[in-house]
Amino acid sequence: MRFVHAQESDGRYAVTLAEATPPAPKPSELLVRVAASGVNRADLSQIAGRYPPPPGEPEILGLEVSGTIEATGEAVCALLAGGGHAEYVAVPKGQILPVPPGMDLVAAGGLPEAFLTAFTNLVLECGLRPRDTVLVHAGASGVGLAAIRLAKLNGARVAATTRTAAKLAALEAAGADLAIDSSADDVAAAIERRFGPDAVDIVLDPVGAATLGADLRVLARGGRVVVIHYLSGAKVELDLALLMHKRARLVGSTLRSRGRPEKAAIVARFREDVLPAFAAGKLGVTVDSVFRPEQAAEAFQRMRENRNTGKIVIDWR
Repeated sequence: MRFVHAQESDGRYAVTLAEATPPAPKPSELLVRVAASGVNRADLSQIAGRYPPPPGEPEILGLEVSGTIEATGEAVCALLAGGGHAEYVAVPKGQILPVPPGMDLVAAGGLPEAFLTAFTNLVLECGLRPRDTVLVHAGASGVGLAAIRLAKLNGARVAATTRTAAKLAALEAAGADLAIDSSADDVAAAIERRFGPDAVDIVLDPVGAATLGADLRVLARGGRVVVIHYLSGAKVELDLALLMHKRARLVGSTLRSRGRPEKAAIVARFREDVLPAFAAGKLGVTVDSVFRPEQAAEAFQRMRENRNTGKIVIDWR
């Protein structure tokens, strides 16, 4: 089988399609012929040597796929800890989801990582409730758009940020009640103008150092900030007095490093609570662009330069 092997030098990517024997699935796994694989920032971190796969997981890049189960032909999508950017992957049975009716396989390749990340952090970590106010940073990313849609599906009010004015329309189309260009407006001030002070119950933050201060400023008493990445830096000066005054919770969260049993439980809950909304037309995947495996370097570069709105997908068909 072919798989993507990537290297980075001076901010540019070089990709070769290497050859390997298709993986032999364990009794707890199924072999999937990959139709599409979603590109994620974790891929860039792994290429840079900062984010290796958990022990025992494939070294090949790629955290989500769509395709068909080799033994049955069933159309599925799946969450992975590695191995997705290849023609075949062995998938833990508990991490497989059926492709929603009416969704094509390319779009399905961008479903698992974004929506399961949003679901894990908004619902399971932060207890999202109807009428909560949610702030989503980097709202035009795959995870950001999924989080906006999921929060609205659950009856929440949503503010979302982007650094690119041209992406504001995408936030609004996903359902954001307030779309903020963080390169031109003070995020906390914009939220206070629209919703009042101390209005935000949950913040989904992949930015880190540059946004945490404003997160605490707009947070309601008992609010939760869940940090899923640190694109602007990992080191912050934290106002503990404000954290205590707000009786706030600051949560650090990753999905890839969780064990297979925990991931299986998350996927099962998602399948029951959220997956039917795709078939009903209430949720969908925004596909930014589609690349062939031979063009994977362009896909990685597009993500690195923050040019995407929604998911970047590699089409293996």
